[in-house]
Amino acid sequence: MRIAPFKLERYFAPYEFSAPYLLCASDCESLSVAGLLQLERSQAESLRTLRLGYTQSGGSWELRCAVAGLYETARPDDVLLHAGSSEAIFSFMNCALSAGDHIIVQHPCYQSHYEVARSIGCDVTLWVGDEHDGWSLDPDFLTRNIRSNTKAVMLTVPHNPTGYLMTHPTQRAILDIAAAHGLWLFSDEIFRFLEQDPAQRPAAAADLYERAVSVGGLSKTFGLPGVRVGWAVTRDRGILSRMTVLKDYLSLCNGAVDELLGAIALRHRDVLHSRNLDIVIANLHLFDDLMARHRSSMSWQRPQAGTVGLVRYTGAGGTAQFCREAISKAGVLLLPSAELEFGDDHFRVGFGRINGPQCIARFDDFLTATR
Repeated sequence: MRIAPFKLERYFAPYEFSAPYLLCASDCESLSVAGLLQLERSQAESLRTLRLGYTQSGGSWELRCAVAGLYETARPDDVLLHAGSSEAIFSFMNCALSAGDHIIVQHPCYQSHYEVARSIGCDVTLWVGDEHDGWSLDPDFLTRNIRSNTKAVMLTVPHNPTGYLMTHPTQRAILDIAAAHGLWLFSDEIFRFLEQDPAQRPAAAADLYERAVSVGGLSKTFGLPGVRVGWAVTRDRGILSRMTVLKDYLSLCNGAVDELLGAIALRHRDVLHSRNLDIVIANLHLFDDLMARHRSSMSWQRPQAGTVGLVRYTGAGGTAQFCREAISKAGVLLLPSAELEFGDDHFRVGFGRINGPQCIARFDDFLTATR
């Protein structure tokens, strides 16, 4: 298999663990093992005595039950665990698509949503939201671009990197179009439960449509990227079976420690995502103030959900140059839109870390000094 380099990950590699002010991360503030065990102290002895052998390839029953509890209709047998959500994306595409197929992908997005398909030999149509309308999607675009060989629609709900939250009518329209054409609907829901207004939370796609695959994980909303647990949920047993077989060539099984800690996290999911949503909202208010002070060079559609937003840069030069200067002169890491294959006039910012106030203040100083 030949696949293009993952631009975002290669961009992060030199800086992610060295930049003093990481202002573009998409994950939430993480916990220590001790912090997680504080939520369920009886599990400390279970962790100490845990046997570090192989685990079930599909995931432990306990953890699959916990994942199923995030959905309205899912049963544990509808859940396949993975070593992070990226593995689930890779597995779905290699099991659902073949060379010559066509997919439609919400864009900008995580590169694997289209790059894996391209490596298989698929054609890709990028579906860009309307920036002037909060990055909203027009279902008519989907109808116009479906071909005889279209096999799947790839969505991110809530959306990364814009923070767009799909409305209930839009989601229903997309599902109806997908069902009318017998398409797979792949819904990356890794930021679910970080909606600023929970009443606006769309339903999980897997709860609404038999050929939908909902993907989630612990890395973003729950702030546990070091616990390598992701999942795919679907009522379609055919695709789930094929993904299970492919997993034998990938991670084979999840780590025993990951499964134990992941089950603890999901039993206390409300505590974790409420904590992280509070951090996101507090940081967003600070960034609102920054945007107001520097409106001459920046604008945005304020995120409605998730941990990230996409800022349009209107100053001199492109965002690639601007972001290079931010890291070299101020130690502030931003993500230029070129690394998302989305032009050179936006950059991504992130709000999920507890040191957000320090990062935002440092960025504010940099903007003021370069004005």
